[in-house]
Amino acid sequence: MIPEFAVLGHPNEGKSSVVSTLTEDDQIRVSQIPGETTISKRYTVKIDGQEIVRFVDTPGFQVPRQTLAWFKAYDDDPVQIIDQFIDTHKKDSFFADECELFGPVARGAGIIYVVDGSRPVRDDDLAEMEVLRLTGRPRMAIINTKTDEKDYTQDWKLEFRKHFNSIRFFNSNTANFTERIKMLESLKAIDQEWEPMLSQVILAFNKDWQKRNQLVCNTMIETIEKSLSFSLSEPIKKSTDQEKLKENLTQKYQAHIKNLEKQMFQKIRTLFKHRLFEYHLPEYSILKHDLFSKQTWELLGLTKEQLATAGAIIGGTMGAVLDTAAAGITFGVFTAIGGVLGAGSALLGGKKITKKKTAGIRFGGDKFQLGPNKNLQFLYILMDRAFIYYSHIINRPHGKRDMKDTSSIINGKKKGYSTAFTSNQRNICAKFFKSVSGGTFVKQKKSISDFEDFIESVLNDISEK
Repeated sequence: MIPEFAVLGHPNEGKSSVVSTLTEDDQIRVSQIPGETTISKRYTVKIDGQEIVRFVDTPGFQVPRQTLAWFKAYDDDPVQIIDQFIDTHKKDSFFADECELFGPVARGAGIIYVVDGSRPVRDDDLAEMEVLRLTGRPRMAIINTKTDEKDYTQDWKLEFRKHFNSIRFFNSNTANFTERIKMLESLKAIDQEWEPMLSQVILAFNKDWQKRNQLVCNTMIETIEKSLSFSLSEPIKKSTDQEKLKENLTQKYQAHIKNLEKQMFQKIRTLFKHRLFEYHLPEYSILKHDLFSKQTWELLGLTKEQLATAGAIIGGTMGAVLDTAAAGITFGVFTAIGGVLGAGSALLGGKKITKKKTAGIRFGGDKFQLGPNKNLQFLYILMDRAFIYYSHIINRPHGKRDMKDTSSIINGKKKGYSTAFTSNQRNICAKFFKSVSGGTFVKQKKSISDFEDFIESVLNDISEK
């Protein structure tokens, strides 16, 4: 037997949205039209193929005061009150919704009662609460505040204390993983007999989340390694238009790296079960800027001072990295080759084929090669963008449907995660960069292992906020 909870309430209070968020199921229909849910539907959470917990989306109360009148008049065995109500009214269309929503409760489900805290308490609400109290079933009340315009939560709390075992705020349009876990913890309080089962549910959720973070970590590192080591080359002949060749290689290079990032984003999205609805980035997100744009390189990655400190780890190549990064920002070289290195390399002055090598761009007699990228800042840009996307995804509740984010547009100073890394953490990143970008002849297992542990720790920190 697994714990089961029926989500009850008045029409259009957000019951379906709550179920969608709790089950991480974006296929549950969520509508602003009252009465869209007409039959009870059970949604079971499975982890590694094992059923863990079940939530039931139910129709809203339609005739709560008439239902309360029947409950008050009932004078038989109180344990049988729900079964008797259903048996008495199962053929009466007037009580059809009430019979339907009481079905899972009659089968033993706990009650989660959902209200919209942005509206006042009404007589129908008081009748619903009293009916649920008379069922004698374990029950929790949720204040699902849908707007910030009005707040009647204190009035709701006053009434809830008279009728429910537990009360909790739970906004299904903003609730993240941590808030879902806290919700499950609160459900323990509605019946002591359910504590062992819910403790196992919470343990399973936490283990599954940790597993997902490990998979995100693996995906990030694989993508970063491929991006740092990627290179393109084209032969140069006497008839070759070198400027056009540079431009074509640049476009191919950028397209390949951006496709790697796109694939990584899709894997992260799938891991956190955002499948049905197209995910739109928040308006304020730095990810709306192109990976190789000036804005991205100005707002993400390390500061110049932090990059300079990292030079001791990278070695002699760091001077060129700093010089080319500064040149890129100063002269606005964000097209063609300069764009590839992300505010990186100034273009070579002439068309003459030479043996000269500059920050990942090499002329070698009869071919032109672009990559691997030798700019340490590129590592931090890739990391920041992955962490930002991960943060967007894990904080996007499944019950949210195409609602615009109202946060302010990003501007100003660095906005990524990397500037907050400690010097020791930046050293870990630098050693990883040196190992995978050709700075050493053999990839150092320890540097990669340390980097994996570091990435996972950052993911855990983000998910706990």
